[in-house]
Amino acid sequence: MGFLPITKEDMAAQGIEQPDFVYVIGDAYVDHPSFGHAIISRVLQAHGYSVGIISQPDWKDENSIAALGRPRLAFLVSGGNMDSMVNHYYVSGRRRSNDAYTPGGKPYKRPDHAAVVYGNLIRRRYKDVPVILGGIEASLRRMAHYDYWSNSFKRSILLDSQADLISYGMGERAVVEIADALSSGIAVRDVTFIAGTVYRTRNLDSVYDSEMLPSYEEMKADPAKYAKSFWMQYCNTDPFTGKTLVEAYQNGVYVVQNPPSKPLTTHEMDAVYDLPYMRAYHPSYEALGGVPAISEVKFSLVSSRGCFGGCSFCALTFHQGRTVQVRSHDSILREAKLITQDPDFKGYIHDVGGPTANFRHPSCEKQLTRGVCKDRQCLFPEPCPNLKVDHSDYLELLRKLRALPGVKKVFVRSGIRFDYLLADRDDTFFRELVEHHVSGQLKVAPEHISDAVLDRLGKPRREVYERFVKKYDKINGQLGKKQFLVPYLMSSHPGSTLKEAIELAEYVRDLGYMPEQVQDFYPTPSTVSTVMYYTGIDPRDGSKVYVCRNPHEKAMQRALIQYRNPDGYELVREALVKGGREDLIGFDQKCLIRPRKLAGEGKNTDKGRAKNAGNPAHRDGRGKTKKKTIRNIHRKK
Repeated sequence: MGFLPITKEDMAAQGIEQPDFVYVIGDAYVDHPSFGHAIISRVLQAHGYSVGIISQPDWKDENSIAALGRPRLAFLVSGGNMDSMVNHYYVSGRRRSNDAYTPGGKPYKRPDHAAVVYGNLIRRRYKDVPVILGGIEASLRRMAHYDYWSNSFKRSILLDSQADLISYGMGERAVVEIADALSSGIAVRDVTFIAGTVYRTRNLDSVYDSEMLPSYEEMKADPAKYAKSFWMQYCNTDPFTGKTLVEAYQNGVYVVQNPPSKPLTTHEMDAVYDLPYMRAYHPSYEALGGVPAISEVKFSLVSSRGCFGGCSFCALTFHQGRTVQVRSHDSILREAKLITQDPDFKGYIHDVGGPTANFRHPSCEKQLTRGVCKDRQCLFPEPCPNLKVDHSDYLELLRKLRALPGVKKVFVRSGIRFDYLLADRDDTFFRELVEHHVSGQLKVAPEHISDAVLDRLGKPRREVYERFVKKYDKINGQLGKKQFLVPYLMSSHPGSTLKEAIELAEYVRDLGYMPEQVQDFYPTPSTVSTVMYYTGIDPRDGSKVYVCRNPHEKAMQRALIQYRNPDGYELVREALVKGGREDLIGFDQKCLIRPRKLAGEGKNTDKGRAKNAGNPAHRDGRGKTKKKTIRNIHRKK
């Protein structure tokens, strides 16, 4: 079938005089089902609509948005597979030097707040063409929100972009309904009835069964009002129970969020992933070095979407929802067979999963008819008594994939929810995961080990993770394997003071290695954690939360986790002194760092000690640093 048109010459070759939709995207054009623009455009095409692609237009030139002419129905706009601000900046505010979603990995090919900029660019050139926002950037900014990068409280992106509608969440259903409405002659201002959309209005007469959120002005003046508003939104993310939400602005403007779209059935999911994707980036990028992001997904399989994990720092509840939706085995196997035919395939399927790999069905039966619970989580603080724990379907799928001709190994690299794994009384999946699907290291995300911080994170308690570690090691031992865990850890999350950061450093000390997978908490829109960061309030219960906002304290918390790095010595020392833990500075096995200078020693000796400042267990009798390998992870000294 070929790629969708990106030039007027392409349109002419495909017999398209005027496209129904022009899709403006912040990424390079990659026609692969791991890219949102590919799915939406192919779904529209399957329903009889023509779509042209404008990828990474020059936002300083109005003519760039006119490359395919005026669309018959609307412009679609997406900032990209990633939020443009996360794509551009580290949490420190430093600019990233590359962009995996741009040809050749080059940075600066899209603007900050790309969806807003593209929307205004279109509106300057085409005053009366409908503009529909979609993608994660618009989805998570659909109502008033805190913007970390400007440290400000922003309006709904619908207003700032001058768009007409937002299609939020997973938009396959909504975008087809929007297309059908516009094609039937309904004016975009009257398209107010589609689930999974947000629109603006000055008249609420036709809005039924709604909840009024605090107004933008109220929330801007009082962050506690924003915490209240966010929790109202969080409790209305389920398509079965969610109500229409209304947010008021000055001058009589209202932003109205309709309830979410219903989850896709397995048959519908299969249809989406069976569409004729080219499974590659557009050939025009070849001379530029290709698009790096495809290497992460080219030989991976999406088996599910949605997540009932409920982590506070994750926006999945707002974007994909808590109801897990799955593809059939047949659909996944068909895609796997396509992968094996790729000339670059070496026999390794890199991943089979989704937001959480071992979720292959809703958490309980009632979710598909009555929705998820508003007042409780499925796994936190402990697994719900109604939780359905069953890995048999996922295990069967992995066995089928392992048996395919040409497949040497099937890895699981999506996140594994270890507390859900432990809740399964049948160890068959756990054993086969370790035996067949781990590539020497299994990455897991305890995030922290202080229960006080874990409660804020929405993660299981420390003892749960320690039980998982013990069981993982036991199974490896039974199988005669030497495979290790690589835990993801997070510093500076709301609730973490220097006390908890030191507690985490002591845990790292006892592991016997310095973790590389450390992430400073990154306040992205529409997460429970970001609300805590901005307001100092846990929106779940209204309690006060300590928030580390000072860059220097953030640096101390991160340095503590990687305390063996000599570059962070002064930060670690300062943190230990401020935290009242000078007992961890010394020569005992339990100490984190050595004193910087001893009486009677010269500068050269002092410099040498600083270079090797770390746990004494890392030094032999001659003062040389012993190398630690990954084999030491989770092994007792």
